[in-house]
Amino acid sequence: MRLLVLLMLANSTIWPQQKTAAKPSGKSETAKQPPRSLYSFPGKTPKLDGVIEKEEWGDATQFFGVKDWVPQFTPTTDPNDLSLHGYVKHDGKRLYFAFDITDDVLYGIDIPRWLPDNNPKAHELTPEGFPWFGDEMEILINATNTWVDNESVAGNGRSWQMVCNLTKSRLGGVGTGGLLEGEPRKNPKAWETYRNWIETEAMECAAKPKPEGKGYFIEWAISFHPCLEVEPGKFYSPSLGNRAMGLNIALGDLDEKEKGQENFGNFHHEDWFAGAKNVRTQLRYFGTLWMMSDQYKPPQPAAKPPPRKASKSSQKKSTSKSSTRR
Repeated sequence: MRLLVLLMLANSTIWPQQKTAAKPSGKSETAKQPPRSLYSFPGKTPKLDGVIEKEEWGDATQFFGVKDWVPQFTPTTDPNDLSLHGYVKHDGKRLYFAFDITDDVLYGIDIPRWLPDNNPKAHELTPEGFPWFGDEMEILINATNTWVDNESVAGNGRSWQMVCNLTKSRLGGVGTGGLLEGEPRKNPKAWETYRNWIETEAMECAAKPKPEGKGYFIEWAISFHPCLEVEPGKFYSPSLGNRAMGLNIALGDLDEKEKGQENFGNFHHEDWFAGAKNVRTQLRYFGTLWMMSDQYKPPQPAAKPPPRKASKSSQKKSTSKSSTRR
């Protein structure tokens, strides 16, 4: 039933009224992904071990990509090349995502860990590195669901962008998948905030290749406090009721270097849940994540009224010649 809800609502055109940015114009607007929504309902707490168990995620909202997502680089046309089956829910304290990713070539596993020509420091775990360089997922959230002009994430509880990379992480180093500081990584305050979230486990992520190959799993946990600051000093909780937040999700894919020859950093694919090419990290282009305070309850069928006993006059009418012809 939860999957049915998603299929009905994922392409919802309802945008919360508090979004007040002026309508953008130009080429980027014409290529913009139609507004998308995901719904996070309460569910049981999953175990973050990089294994997506049906009994853990059966109560989550499910969604799929990336053929109809926004391509930043080479468009994805074959689901065996790159695709995902996603899940989202919360347990009243943390927001959870899971991603079952199909990927025909795993960077640093199936092929050598090559470096981009424009940054030989790409794998350094510093602001000079590229945290998103590799096979990876990114989550971007605007908890206040407001913005000014072309504003991007601030790098705090109000709005942020974090990375879960398959083959490197802050806690495990190069070779071990997990969380990395995202953008704006060269802002010292954002870098410090992100690193603190990872080290204190306010945010956690497990990433593992599939045992049979051709893909990987990611499980991601995001604490309401301090990561979802809906107002200054106030963090989301179900007591606030249903709440809309800005959301974007990216799936990045590196294959052999020559496959991304015309792209930045020789990326093969980078597909986005919402937005438009080159502006997908601007808050005004995000989709919507609805934090739902109650479990989804399908509408109950209307009770059938008791059959009415036909009167003698109606019985006579039903046997008339005109009634018989009808």
